[in-house]
Amino acid sequence: CFLDSNCSAINEMTEVSGNIQLPSLEEDDEGTLDEPVLTTLKRDGKAIIKKCFHVLIPYRADKSLLHDWDLWGPLILCIMMAVLLHSKDDSGDHTVHFLHVFLLVWGGAAIVTINAQLLRGKVSFFQSVCTLGYCLVPLTIALIVSRILLIFAGTTFKLMFTIKVIVVSASLVWSVWASLGFLSNYLPADRKALAIYPIVLFYFSIGLLILSQHNAF
Repeated sequence: CFLDSNCSAINEMTEVSGNIQLPSLEEDDEGTLDEPVLTTLKRDGKAIIKKCFHVLIPYRADKSLLHDWDLWGPLILCIMMAVLLHSKDDSGDHTVHFLHVFLLVWGGAAIVTINAQLLRGKVSFFQSVCTLGYCLVPLTIALIVSRILLIFAGTTFKLMFTIKVIVVSASLVWSVWASLGFLSNYLPADRKALAIYPIVLFYFSIGLLILSQHNAF
């Protein structure tokens, strides 16, 4: 009997057949790899505009946007600032190079992020860089206004510079306020001042760079 039961068990095992396909893999599973490029660009463009809108209105900002980070928006803002700040003095020499602005933005954001992580901040590297980059929106607007003032300033240099200082100062406060609105909850309460100081210094250095421009293009 023992041998018969073993033989029947072996026969059952050899006759076992089934489907080895994973149940979670459905044929109609939709992805983004096969979608048109234009559809992808529209979706990413809407996401960038949405994040810029939340930076401009920090008190209504959706803090969950920090989890859906991207670097396209910060890259676009960085290129815009680098192009607008790239200028020459009266002798034709370059006062600010494209590379200077590019390194200042990305290098400064990286240093601020590393500092926050060393202080045991609960935010990832790319989330912090994304937030700091998007919060350049107010300063980018101030840079555009500054360029317009330089073009139409004429002989009213003092008035132009006064307006420029007011606009850049307001945008600086706005950028710091927006970035802290997103990052403050991820910074340790007992070390928050040590994390905020580099953020202020980062945007302050960019604001000074905007104020230092005296030639239109």
